[in-house]
Amino acid sequence: MTAQFPAVLPTYNRTALAFSRGEGTWLIEENGARYLDLTSGIAVNALGHAHPALVQTLTEQAQALWHVSNLYNIPAQAKLAEALVEHTFADTAFFTNSGTEAAELAIKMVRKYWYEKGEDRPTILTFEGAFHGRSTGAIAAAGSEKMTKGFGPLMPGFKVLPWGDHDALRDALDTSVAAVMIEPVQGEGGIRSLPDQDLKALRDLCDQTGALLLLDEVQCGMGRTGRLFAHEWAGIAPDIMMVAKGIGGGFPLGAVLATANAASGMTAGTHGSTYGGNPLACAVGAKVMEIITAPGFLDGVRRKAGFFRQRLESLVASHPDVFEEVRGTGLMLGLKCRVPNLDLVKAAQATHLLTVPAADNVVRLLPPLTITEDEITEAVSRLDRAAAALP
Repeated sequence: MTAQFPAVLPTYNRTALAFSRGEGTWLIEENGARYLDLTSGIAVNALGHAHPALVQTLTEQAQALWHVSNLYNIPAQAKLAEALVEHTFADTAFFTNSGTEAAELAIKMVRKYWYEKGEDRPTILTFEGAFHGRSTGAIAAAGSEKMTKGFGPLMPGFKVLPWGDHDALRDALDTSVAAVMIEPVQGEGGIRSLPDQDLKALRDLCDQTGALLLLDEVQCGMGRTGRLFAHEWAGIAPDIMMVAKGIGGGFPLGAVLATANAASGMTAGTHGSTYGGNPLACAVGAKVMEIITAPGFLDGVRRKAGFFRQRLESLVASHPDVFEEVRGTGLMLGLKCRVPNLDLVKAAQATHLLTVPAADNVVRLLPPLTITEDEITEAVSRLDRAAAALP
């Protein structure tokens, strides 16, 4: 062992903060310092920290059964799959441990679909600014130099289009295209929302050419935009969808949802996972689904999102030298900055407010869906102080 090299592989630019516990929208250091959390573990802790129902569910399941592998039927897995099928476009679900794993299966599902049909359709269209994970397939799909440099040769079969270039999409989307892979709201890419009419037009183009529509709702799904999934705002349905982050409420869990047609090539032995769909994760995921789909929950998210957006618009107007605009929808919001976004992140941290940066000089605001209006008011007050402190 080399003494100078850290025990934890140094791939993260971490802050010096270390939290010992969390309560709802708050994170607490060992010394008792409390931070208002607008990161939610990057849109993961959808119901906040240490939600009592999730703690109880996980404890009860842990006392009963942790892991058996997918050699056997797992009742918690079936329960979660049935809930997802009931509340979405999907006919079937496969459970993974992360969004990256969901991306890998989604890509395999597209390839297998066309193989079984006997058609040579090698191309998956993706978009500049996308983030689909950090596996070799996912970085090839994103295509950016930041993600891919030094990791070649890359998996072939992806064509990256400019974000928002409708002519380029129409020109590229022909009968050689296997699928279009897109985030309805880009998270890492800077909280860039695909307008509803564009998503409808994309669905129509896929229908005309036979291409599958593959949506990545890893960050924008599970109630984040005020609907269970972001594509519902456009009134369309995908063929395949990647889900993760909020689905486990903080417990590692992901899923690929698909129609029976899109999933038809995935027969016994074509894919698997040792840990995916384990009893612990699925018990928690089923409870998260129960809470988010309960009557009134998403109404509350939309109400709080409107309140938050209104306060943020006033904040931007008050600091035109710091902010350019508010982006996003629901509780997936971003502040496009005129100053370096990392300066705002650091200034906010000094007020004990946690935010997360994104591309295009944006600061992401991803609070738990359970945040209160009083906490939103406090968060905007701290952002106001942070903006005022910047040179």
